[in-house]
Parts: sequence; C-alpha cells; structure tokens
Amino acid sequence: MEKLPMSTQQRVSTAGLVALLSLLVILLGACGGGNSNTASARKAPPSQQVFIEPERGIQDLSTFDPALTFDVPSETAIQMVFTGLVSLDKNLVVRPQLASSWTVSPNGLTWTFHLKPNLKFSDGTPLTSMDVAYSLDRALQPAQRSSTAPTYLGLIKDADRLVKGQIRTIIGDSVLTPDPETVVILARQKATYFLNALTYPCSYVVEKKLIDKYGSKWTDHLQEGGGAGPFKVKEYTHNKRIVFVPNPNYYGPKPQLQQVIFPFYRDTDTAYKAYQAGQVDFAIVPSQQVARVRNQPEFHLIPQLWIRYYGMNYLVKPFDSINMRRAFALALNKDELAHAIWKDVPIPTNHIIPLGMPGYNPNLRGPDNTVSTRGNAQLARQYFQKGLQDEGLTSASQLPPITITYPSGNQDQANEIAAAIQMWQNVLGVTVRGEAIDFNKMLDELSNTAGNPHGLQMWAIGWVADYPDPQDWTTLQFDAGSPYNQVNYGQNNSSDHLQQQATQKLLEVADTLPDSNARLQAYQNAEQQLVNDVAWLPITQVRNAYVLRPYVQGFVMNAQLQVPPDDWSQVYISVH
Repeated sequence: MEKLPMSTQQRVSTAGLVALLSLLVILLGACGGGNSNTASARKAPPSQQVFIEPERGIQDLSTFDPALTFDVPSETAIQMVFTGLVSLDKNLVVRPQLASSWTVSPNGLTWTFHLKPNLKFSDGTPLTSMDVAYSLDRALQPAQRSSTAPTYLGLIKDADRLVKGQIRTIIGDSVLTPDPETVVILARQKATYFLNALTYPCSYVVEKKLIDKYGSKWTDHLQEGGGAGPFKVKEYTHNKRIVFVPNPNYYGPKPQLQQVIFPFYRDTDTAYKAYQAGQVDFAIVPSQQVARVRNQPEFHLIPQLWIRYYGMNYLVKPFDSINMRRAFALALNKDELAHAIWKDVPIPTNHIIPLGMPGYNPNLRGPDNTVSTRGNAQLARQYFQKGLQDEGLTSASQLPPITITYPSGNQDQANEIAAAIQMWQNVLGVTVRGEAIDFNKMLDELSNTAGNPHGLQMWAIGWVADYPDPQDWTTLQFDAGSPYNQVNYGQNNSSDHLQQQATQKLLEVADTLPDSNARLQAYQNAEQQLVNDVAWLPITQVRNAYVLRPYVQGFVMNAQLQVPPDDWSQVYISVH
C-alpha cells in the first residue's frame, strides 16, 4: 500500500521481491493454481457456508500457542485465530494487519507502528499497544522455552538477554508503548528482513487475561477469546477436529464462511479417500492418484517455497566426513525419485534457496560441480572410498549402523525413502535402515539434535519459507547457535570445520549488507559453499497437488501454504 512509509531501500527490496515472486504467480496460473471462482457463481445460503479442510499426517496439533509453534499444521490453525502487526499477502509482500502504518528511523534501528483504531480481541476486549508488547515479551520469556521466538524475534534489542534470563522484561526497554495505539520496537541491528520476521506466529498478539485465567491450558479455552484473527474457535476436540466460526470483532473484512472445520487424518491417503467419499472439501492428492485427476477441473498444482531434504548430523559418524556426505548425495538420482515415486509433481533440485525466492541462483552447481540432479555413481564411489579412509575403515561393512528417520503418515515419502535406501545400497554397497515416526515426535527429536552427538543421525524433512528472504534459508538454518542448525554445521570437529565457520561468517555479513544486490550475491556465494559441503541434501522443491470442490470459491493458498487473514473474506460456498 502506497501510504505505508518506506525508506528508499525498502521500496527497492519490495519491488525486487514482487518481480522475483511473479514467476510463482505465473506458474500458479499455468498449473491451475486458482479455483473455479467466477463472477456468476451464486452464493449458497448461510447454512451451507461450511468449508472442511483436513489436517493430514497428524493426530492433533503440536501446539495452539503462537509463541511455541514451529510446524505447518499448527501454524495453519493458529493463523485462523491470531494475527500480528503485519502479515504476508498472497504474493508474499508484507502488509499491515494490526498496524495501519509504520515508520523506521534513518539508521534502521527504531521501528514505530501505529495500530488501527478500535482493535478488539474476539471476546470484545480492547486490544492496545500493551497487548502487543505483552505478547512479544511473553514469547521471549525463558519459561516459555520457545524454539522459534529467540530466532524470529532475535532482532529486537536485548531479546537474547531476556531469553537467557539476564533481564526480566523488554517492555520499557526495547519495546515501548508511548500511547495505546503506538508500539515502538528498537532493533539490535539494521536488517532488511525485520518486517518479514515479524510475520512469523511467535509475534502474534494473545490475550493476557485468558492466559492469566487458565495458565498453560489457555489454548483449551479459545472459545472464550484469546485472538484477534478472522476466526475464533467454536470447538476443539483433541485428536479429532477444530471448528472455527467468524470472529465478530475482526477489524478486517469479515469471512463469508460460517464454519471452517479442520478434521485430523493420520495420513494423506486417508484424507484423500475422505474427499472421494464427499466428507471433506479439500485434499492433497497422493502421487499414485495424480494421473487420474490431473485433467479434472478440481485438480490444482501449485509451486511452493518448500524444499524437501535429507539432513545428516555432522556430530555422528560417518557424516562427520565431507567425503562421506558427498558420496551419499551423489549416489541419489533425484530425477528418478521425482518421476518414479512422486509422478513428476515436485521438481528435483540441488538448491537450498528455492525457485521463486529472492537470491535464487539458476547457476548453482551440485557437489559434482554440475547442474545435474541425476547423481553421479562413479564420483559417489570415489568419494565413498575417501570417506572410508577418513573414518579409518576399509569397507562398507565396517560402517556403524545408519538410520534415516522420516515422518509417518505419507506413503509417497515412505516409498521415496525405500528407493533412496536402494540407491545407496546399489551405488555404495551401504545398508541403511528407514525409521518412520510420528510427525510431532520427529519435530521434538529434531529440536534435540542441534549440538547433540546422540541426536538423530540422518533424517528426511522439509522446510517451508517463513518469510520471503534468503536469510530464512541460510543464516537461520546454518549459523552458529541457531536452533535450526540441526546438522551442526560449523559446530563440530570435522576436518573442514574451519571452512564451515568461514561460511557462517559470510552469512552473518550478508544479513547486514545495506545494498540489496550485494546482499543477495553474498547469500548465493554462501549457498554454493553450503551445497558443496552437503549442509543439506536437497531432494525436491515441492509443488502442491490438491483437489478442491468446484463450489468452493475464492480459496487460494500462497506459496507458504497459507490463506492470508483478509483473504478469507473472499472464500464462500456457491450453489451446487
């Protein structure tokens, strides 16, 4: 919006972002990313304004607390009920939410947000600048043990001291409330991604009186209030479903839907069968079913800012060896995995920064110094022999047991792991065991893998963009001390650890560069080194294949798998 005060640099960055993300928008249209919304679609009566969207692969939410969320299913539910100062729109551009406008000082360290007038929580309680300050401070309190707030709110001055318990609060220190409609946030350093970081759920505003009343169980009482998003909770039955209804006190355009229901399904196949049986309105299409529905009008294929990758713990043998990591990477034919298992829905990739993100490098090369994603069996064997020497071994049979852990609930994922295990066996002669565990349990184990030689050894997981900035894919994932550095890059005693630490320093410099072009180039240089080091073993960039009832109008997810808060007002059920 033109009325938002922006510095020249912010205008350049936003314009560049729109240009770079326009590719995704074009792909959305080319792949059927829209829906059947037409001007002539007649709206069904209120009793039929019910949309049922399954949450698949989980038995329940890992959390309903914005300060604690770290996974897509929980974030999806949280963003129905809560919101913050700013959010990302369907094109992933920062837009105002609770804030009506903002300014930033010339040195980039003082951010002043002006709230919209007459804001309220869903129970009608006024929402003021003190609620914003309380929520930011609460997320960073040591007692919360949030795995996300120290990262996404870490740019706030003294946030690190609060997390460590060195100060009692940042309210009145780096988060100021000069009046009920103004919030001032002091940053510890100038960073072009500051606003993007504030779109993450840990910055969302929560209602203090509900938390004071119910303590740690407050999210079981969201029927009484708690948030200021487009919906409120009518029913939350653990391990079964959540029912949302419109928030009558929402400051934005009101939803037309009278209910949105999130039932929990243990896996993608079960949710898809529920769609076929007419029990839900939306479903991810299992890969083996794509060919059958690809030409149907209800089928949609949307590119996502989502990389699926394998992680290897640098603190656990044999993955402390760069040669062993390269051997495992080059033994995989990603083209074959994408084609045979996923039916060409995802895009094979060597990239950490995905297509469509600022900083995407079309010239990036894999560990074999080519752009190929087919693997290189001969070179993989050469690296494997060097890796054995690194470990003081002479044959594959002497390797310690190797296990790759992955989330249960997705048969395609299980099939991919089985195929990858077979490739490692065929090319390297290595036996790898696959272990499927509950998604939420896996997230817990991943959280305990950073800095832990007894954590997961190898795993398959994905990363969806939190905000459209390459920092989210690089510094956040691999810098020293980051809770997301589960591979322990630069935090190990491997032979190349000094090179890893040099790359970390490069990322830290990139975070602060004022020139946009120089900053993106620095991230690209660092990404190339990360790929050379096999910091991640990227497999595919996800394209979301789903079916949507033709009578669901206006439902469009952005490249982060989310419907922006105000966009729910455009979703309705037509006569059918």
